[in-house]
Parts: sequence; C-alpha cells; structure tokens
Amino acid sequence: MDMVKVIIDGVQVEVPKDSTILDAARIAGIDIPTLCYLKGINAIGACRICLVEVEGARALQASCVYPVSDGLVVHTNTPVVREARRINLELILSNHDRKCLTCVRNQKCELQDLAERFHIKDIRYEGERIDYARDELSPSIVRDANKCVLCRRCVAVCASQGVSAIGPVERGFRTIVAPAFDMSINDVPCINCGQCIQACPVGAIKEKDDIDKVWLALQNPDLHVVVQTAPAVRVALGEEFGMEMGTRVTGKMAAALRRLGFDKVFDTDFTADLTIMEEGTELLGRIKNGGKLPLITSCSPGWIKFCEQFYPDFLDNLSTCKSPHEMMGALLKSYYAEKNGLDPAKVFVVSIMPCTAKKFEAQRPELSATGFPDVDVVLTTRELARMIKEAGLDFAKLPDEEFDRPLGESTGAGVIFGATGGVMEAALRTVAEIVTGKPMEDIEVKAVRGIEGVKEAEIQLGDMVVRAAVAHGTGNAKALLEKVKSGEKEYHFIEVMACPGGCVTGGGQPIVKAKDRMERDPREVRAAAIYEEDRDMPLRKSHDNPEVKKLYEDYLGEPNSHKAHELLHTHYVARKTY
Repeated sequence: MDMVKVIIDGVQVEVPKDSTILDAARIAGIDIPTLCYLKGINAIGACRICLVEVEGARALQASCVYPVSDGLVVHTNTPVVREARRINLELILSNHDRKCLTCVRNQKCELQDLAERFHIKDIRYEGERIDYARDELSPSIVRDANKCVLCRRCVAVCASQGVSAIGPVERGFRTIVAPAFDMSINDVPCINCGQCIQACPVGAIKEKDDIDKVWLALQNPDLHVVVQTAPAVRVALGEEFGMEMGTRVTGKMAAALRRLGFDKVFDTDFTADLTIMEEGTELLGRIKNGGKLPLITSCSPGWIKFCEQFYPDFLDNLSTCKSPHEMMGALLKSYYAEKNGLDPAKVFVVSIMPCTAKKFEAQRPELSATGFPDVDVVLTTRELARMIKEAGLDFAKLPDEEFDRPLGESTGAGVIFGATGGVMEAALRTVAEIVTGKPMEDIEVKAVRGIEGVKEAEIQLGDMVVRAAVAHGTGNAKALLEKVKSGEKEYHFIEVMACPGGCVTGGGQPIVKAKDRMERDPREVRAAAIYEEDRDMPLRKSHDNPEVKKLYEDYLGEPNSHKAHELLHTHYVARKTY
C-alpha cells in the first residue's frame, strides 16, 4: 500500500495515499467534528462542520472529502476554523425544530452532541422557519422534515439500497429531503427497511411507535398476551442500557419481558429452526423435481417488498415460507391456542424485532392463517428498550431467565439467522445431513460469513453440488439478480437480507452514531456475538430441535405437508413502483 506523510497540528503521520484529511486526523488522534459524513455511505462535505485550514489553499476545506498528499500541512484547531464551524452549526440550528426533550433522539442526537461540544447556549441567527406536516402514513416510518439538517445521509443510504425513495427537492432555503411530488413515504417504492433511520443523525426519521398498543393489550384482562424475540435483538438490546456493543443479553431480555407483564415469552429462534425444515425441504423438492430455481429466501420483509416492486419476475423463485416470526404467530393462534384451550381471537402476539419492515409485514392480509393477523404488533429493539426504561427496570441487574416452553427451544442454527449468511448456513447444516445421511464434518460454513456484499459458495452434498450465493443490502441483491437474469450466474439457492449485515443492523436496532462507526463496524461486532451464541448452544442443527420434531409428530405431520402449508407458507404480489 502506497503511503504519504502529512503534518496535522504539528504532528507528522504516515497514512495510506487514498486517505482524506479526516482519515489522517483520526490516525493522528485528532477528532474533527462531522455531521453529514457517514463512513462508507456519505462523504459530500455539505454540512461544513469538518472544516480545516490547509496551508496553500485559499479557503477552509471540508476534511471529509479533501484527499491527502505527501507533505500536506493541516491545521484543525485555529480560531478561524473554530469560528467557522460554530457559525455553520448555529445556522443549521436556526432552522431546526429544537424541541429536544420530546424528541426520540434526545441525548442520542449527533446535532445535540455538536451543540454541547461547541458550547452553543444561544442562537444568533434566528430567522424565517418553514413548518412542515409530519408524514405518518407509513406503518413503519415517520418523517419529520422540521428536524431535518439536510445532511443527505438518508438519501445516500436509500440510493445504496437501490431504492431512492427520497431525495432533495425544491431549491435554496426551501430545499427539503422528501419523496418526489410531495408524496408520502407510504406512496413511493420505500421498502420500509429503516436504514434511513439508522443513517439520520437527528430525529427527522424514526420508526412508527406502537408501544401504547402493547401497554393497552397488557392491561386488558380478556387478552392472553404473548411475546417473541428475534435472534438479532439479544446481541443489541444491551447497548440501550450502556453495555458494550455485541453484549449478549438473552436471559436478561426474557426476564425483562416477564416483568413487563407478558403471559408467555417465546423465542423466534424456534421458528427459525422450523423455517429451515420447511425451506430446506422446499429446496430439495425443487432440485429433485425440476422446480423453479434458484430458490430465494423469504424471511426478510424489506427484501420481499423490494422483489415485489422491482423484480416481480423473480416472485416464483421466492420460498413460500413465511418469515420466522409470522410462522410463530400462526402457531401461537392455532397449535398453542388449541393446546391451552385459548380462543385465537384472544391471543395477542407481540414480536420484538430488529426490523422496521416487519411492521409493514404484520399488516399484510395474506398473513392471517387463522382468520386473525398472525402477529398483532411489532416493536423494534429500540421500542422494547423504551418500555423497559418506562417500567423502571434495572436491566443490568436482572437475572438470566429461560424462554417458555414449548415453542421456546432452539438451536445454534436458529440464532445465526440474525447475521448475513446465517439462513444459508443453517439450511446447509440440515440439507447436508438429509442428503448424505451422515453428520457434516464442519458445520461452520465460513464461505457464506462476513460482510462482503455478495458471497458465493459451492457445497458438495454427496453426489450433488449446491451452488449458493448470499447478498445483504438490496443494492447488492439488485446486482446479483441482474447477473442471474442475464445468465451470467446460475445458482440453486440464494439468501437475501434487505439490511446491510443482515438483521444485526436492521432498521430497528440501537442507532450507532457516525463517530462510533468510524471505530467499530456494528455488522461485524454484533455478528461475532451471534456466532458466539451459536457455538455455546448444546444443539446447533435445526433438525435436532426436539420441540420442532414434536410439533411435526403432534400437529404438522411432516415438512411441507398440507397443514404446514396452511399455517407456515404464503404468497406474494407484484407491486407498482409509481
């Protein structure tokens, strides 16, 4: 790697030739403030908060986009630099809705952090303000343009997803980030993935808050309220309570949910195992019987909506399996209700998910196997944290508790659903043993792990070679599907997750500020915790789950049976892209 030497605030540092001043400063241990910059997503120099002095340049320069060169001399803390940053920050604040105490991002806001850093106690530039109506029509996402700082991070991440549902419209002072033609986010091809929420430095975009619906259900004596938690929640929830990124809080999470008043606490990992039984059988059936290939996974609702909108010609390739939490909801209102003498109409199912798209998914009319919605309410990881705080629970001091049984047993294969490549790996662990009739020698399929945008693998299963691919982020999925359409690539099985990194960095997970993303990649840190939990599980293959076996023996019959299709499978619809 070619290196160059630069001098920053009198310190000489050697950095890669393709670095920016911002990169070089961090290597030198200097924290240049940023607002619009988001590593790997957005580097446009728009906010002018990261200004520095470069010797020989006529004006201050945005450090996030200024490339280094050998012998470059930079000053980051002169009076001129500090005053310019302060003025730019005050100008941003002058047209910002500063109702911080009632904002969902209070004390977690990057603009608030900057105001504290620069000791902003008053705004010198009060002027005209434009008041915008909030866009609350989407079941997943709320937009409040009054809080927007025009950083365009949401625009960049939406474009990287291959969607571009939002962008800057109007000009000058009237510029706003919004869908075109003053449309609601609900009326454009938004896939509800919530990556815009993760990217936003302030509270201009947030998830639709459904906490009150759950509190009301818990207070209703006529309802039997049950809750389930997705695998990725357990490796992120602790961050909301000051724990290190990637801390596993599975047992404390179960304890907290009981103390909130839920009648039963189940693990969505159980139906992740069930998904592997259904989807693995579906894959083998398509391969043996000349079915539509490649089979593409269906557990990511953001990906499903992306496919319905932009690639409807691939709908027949999608697995007919419902996502794991929808499978669980269907079982809770059928098998579980029958077993416990409960009226399905009185069983209220709450899903705790890392995902905002699952709020949209829960409203899909086709996901109502018993005549009632399979899932009544979806809460994000962040919403659950707010409920725990509101209830006054000291999360860190809670004891570790188990999930309820049945429908609470799970394997390591179920937990790795939370990371990109996890569904593929879990399926291969089971399919390999079904095909060969003997255990896999190494059940950790490293070829499908990691954060590379598209991963490929060929797996020898007896006399059969399965060609597989994994894509995370719908932008990567788009590139992969184009190669499949053109005939450049052929696969038997494809896993797609809408969110970069998979569910561990879903739109409903704890937000990681831009500054922290420069130091650690949450996709890697949280995924590492997922794989740790897998290795610690006594059972690591879905077909070894005793409760899954009993469910088939007592109720479903066998994978892909008529009963299983009634409860656990669904269909998809082509959607307009407007």
